[in-house]
Amino acid sequence: MVVHIVMFRFKDEKKAENIEKVKSILEALPGEIEPLRSMEVGVDFLHSERSMDMVLISFFDDKEGLEAYRVHPAHQKAVEFIKEVTLESRVVDYVKDGD
Repeated sequence: MVVHIVMFRFKDEKKAENIEKVKSILEALPGEIEPLRSMEVGVDFLHSERSMDMVLISFFDDKEGLEAYRVHPAHQKAVEFIKEVTLESRVVDYVKDGD
C-alpha cells in the first residue's frame, strides 16, 4: 500500500472558510477517483507556531494508483483551488511496511 500525506498552511484571507471548502473538496475525491482507496482530512486545532493548518492522508494500492490520482482531472481541479488559498504545502509519499 502507498501512503500519500500532504500538509497545508493557508493564507490568512478567508482562512476558516477556505479550510472548510478545501476539506469538502478533498473529501469528495474518493468517490470520483477509482485508485484512491481511502482518505482522511484533518484540520489542526492546536494552532502552535509549528502547526500546519490541514493534513491529507490518502491510500493507494500501488505507485501507479498514486500517479493516476495525481493526474486525474478531479484532483487537478482541487489542486488549482488549493494553490490559490494556501501559502505552502509539504508532502511525503511512502510504501507502507508489509505491503
